[in-house]
Amino acid sequence: MIKNPIFWIVAIIALIIDQITKYLVVISFPEIGDTMPLWQGVFHFTYVQNTGAAFSFFQGGVGWLKWLSLIVSLGLMIFAWKEKLSKIEQFAYGFILAGALGNGVDRFLFGYVVDFLDFRLINFPVFNMADVCINIGIVLLIYATIKMSR
Repeated sequence: MIKNPIFWIVAIIALIIDQITKYLVVISFPEIGDTMPLWQGVFHFTYVQNTGAAFSFFQGGVGWLKWLSLIVSLGLMIFAWKEKLSKIEQFAYGFILAGALGNGVDRFLFGYVVDFLDFRLINFPVFNMADVCINIGIVLLIYATIKMSR
């Protein structure tokens, strides 16, 4: 039996969703910067190529960020292979792995990450499903830490 099955299932499903959504954006938008409003002025799909980290931090850092993605991904897989994690930890680390792998694959294959979720109401940087996964994972880890400390 595989140790931490929820971790692996979450990571695989979320990675597939991330890669499919990025592919759909690339084939649907002919030019970088093309946008489609879902709610005008609030939320758009906008095709952006990001050479930085989540939410466009560290622009131009794709060289070292791809290696960081690989190290984080391998570290999480080794951790999940060796340790027995609670269900909430499996979800959390599974989402984080999916995000690290999703953006890491883009960095290694293309030299940039495809971003497309454009929340304009608060002028937020354009992001993608991998970024969403990483943030869900972090929130779940915070929740698990608070729950365990009580």
